[in-house]
Amino acid sequence: MKNQTAFLVEPRKIVIRDTSMPKVGDEDILVEIKHVGICGSDMFFFRDPTYGGLCDTKLPIVLGHECAGSVVAKGKNVTTYSVGDMVALEPGVPCGKCSYCFSGRYNLCPDMIFMSAPPFVSGALSKYVAHPACMSFKLPGDVDTIEGSLIEPLAVGMHAARRSKAGPGKTATILGAGCIGLMTMLSCKASGVTDIIMVDVFDNRLKKAMEMGASAVVNAANEDAVQAVMEKTDQMGSDLIFETAGSKETASMTPSVVARGGSIIIVGCVHDKVDLDLLSLGSKEADILSIFRYCNMYPPAIKLVAKGIVDVKSMVSIKFDFEQVQQAFEYALDNKQKITKAVIEL
Repeated sequence: MKNQTAFLVEPRKIVIRDTSMPKVGDEDILVEIKHVGICGSDMFFFRDPTYGGLCDTKLPIVLGHECAGSVVAKGKNVTTYSVGDMVALEPGVPCGKCSYCFSGRYNLCPDMIFMSAPPFVSGALSKYVAHPACMSFKLPGDVDTIEGSLIEPLAVGMHAARRSKAGPGKTATILGAGCIGLMTMLSCKASGVTDIIMVDVFDNRLKKAMEMGASAVVNAANEDAVQAVMEKTDQMGSDLIFETAGSKETASMTPSVVARGGSIIIVGCVHDKVDLDLLSLGSKEADILSIFRYCNMYPPAIKLVAKGIVDVKSMVSIKFDFEQVQQAFEYALDNKQKITKAVIEL
């Protein structure tokens, strides 16, 4: 077996290099990576490894965290996997010792090691990756590794839906119809929410949202989004408002479109300071919730895909070979409005 890894060596430049095979610990599995999805955060680091000056990033680094592949070896203490099993890798490895880990909210672990995130200890864009067996999840025979690589963004949407207490009878508006917005929509639908409005500024994204089951769409580039959402909800607003665009403009809209007694869920990474109408929020007794990645979501996410309840594969817009990784990132970055998800095949 020969390993190769794609390194970001400078902004917007990735180089593939031969690398040594990963060391497999007693509790680890060695995975031959088959598919890696390109996430919005990957594109951000590709363009600016310092994340807008927030990180003191030392290059080179390895990007990629949405991944799945096949088990080719395992540590001596691993009994739950066999060579040949297809697995999705949950990219975050918590310490397993802190109060957050013990409470089950391990996504809040301060010592979490997350693929393609500071301090950049690991990344998925490598032909072989060693990963803890306890953070790896077997894929049923009818779930392939393309779908397995998309369990990660689906987990984000499911975590947002669960935090919001989405369920039958609730109405929702999702601000942003990119991959995470669509995954949040699918998660809300799977939770029983049937009335979902999607808001974006690109017609192709809104068309995709309608194809995947949105009740209505609003193009904020062509009309007043607040007015349109209120008209579509009989001036009541929606019970659940999900901000998935990571934009201060959409975040500032949330108090105006949330229903009385409703909830605002901040899913996207909003980097800028946001003006919020707290008086409006107070008069509505609306809640503001935030989410950070996810926890305990991979098993239920895999079940939803296996049962055909959630179709993640339809999210894939374009695929690239591993040797085209530079081209893949350039295309994904420069065509964000045209594609939903780009996937790299190894």
